[in-house]
Parts: sequence; structure tokens; C-alpha cells
Amino acid sequence: MENKKTLLNHLNLPEKELNELWNISEPKTISKGDYFISEGQIPKKMAFVIKGLFRYVYVDEKGNEFTKSIILENSFISSYSAMIQNSSSYFSIEALEESEILEIDYKNWQKIKDQNSFWNIFLLQIIEKAFCIKEKRERELLLLDAEKRYEIFTAEFPNLENRISQQIIASYLGIQPESLSRIKRKYKA
Repeated sequence: MENKKTLLNHLNLPEKELNELWNISEPKTISKGDYFISEGQIPKKMAFVIKGLFRYVYVDEKGNEFTKSIILENSFISSYSAMIQNSSSYFSIEALEESEILEIDYKNWQKIKDQNSFWNIFLLQIIEKAFCIKEKRERELLLLDAEKRYEIFTAEFPNLENRISQQIIASYLGIQPESLSRIKRKYKA
């Protein structure tokens, strides 16, 4: 019931809709380093993060990792475009620490969405929020230097440096770990 309370507190859903979402959700634990969705997989599920931390990560043919997003508690995780197109995901969703989620099967999600227009508005709000985050991140990667991106990172994710590796932070910032070390030394000076 604690997970249901978390949903209620964070999503502020009416009781009827809270019960609908709860009825199609399954609580799960994902270990650090495990994947919720793997690149190449056709996703059939999404999840709400109750506790923990995830990243969306691309891996190129040489094994280099590129962190697309970092996802904190009280957020949804999904390769939504791949799921709605029934196609392979281009990225993986990795747990960066032991995490608790509420997993939602896509077919069941479609059913409640088709039966209750509330969920279409709810989905639109989530998509709009994700779009704003994506647009801001693209702008930062294209227009700002690494030092400014690091400054924004530390402001947006306070104390996250204590939870994830420097390699992942560098990957998120679009720089090499050595460059991150140099930037951090400069900030400490």
C-alpha cells in the first residue's frame, strides 16, 4: 500500500483513476546495473519510479556510452516511441541504483486510456513535460560549453554526484571523464 500512497501523493490522481492505474501496475525491484528495457528490445511496458535512479543510455558500435537522460524518483520511464510503434528501442534504460518501480503493461495502459478520457489528458501532460526537458537538454548540448553544462547539471541534480559515477556524469554532459575532472578542479579552486 505504500507504493499506492506514493502514487497518490505525487500524481495527485482522483481516487477512481488512482485505482485504475494501481490495478494495472505491478510493483517490482530492479537491481543496480540491470535494465528495465534493453536496446533492440521491442518494449511492452513502462513504469513509475517509486525509489531509485535510472538513465537512458545509447551504446555505439565501439562500446562508447552516451547518457541521454537521468531519471529520478517520481517519474515515468519508457521507450515510449518504440512502444507505440511496436519497434526496437534505440536505447536502454539502466538502473543506476537499487530501484523500486510500478510496472505498467502497455496493452493494459491502452485499455484504460480508451475507456477513460482522463488518461489522454494525463498522458499529454507527461509528454509535454518530457518535450520541454528534451528541448532544453538539446539546446544546452548544442549551444553551451562543458563548464556551463556542468554548472546546470549540479544545479538541477544537487547531490547526484554522490549517487552515480563520474563516467556517467561525463557521458551525460557529452564530455570525456578527464574533462570533467578538469572542470571540477577549476570549480574547487
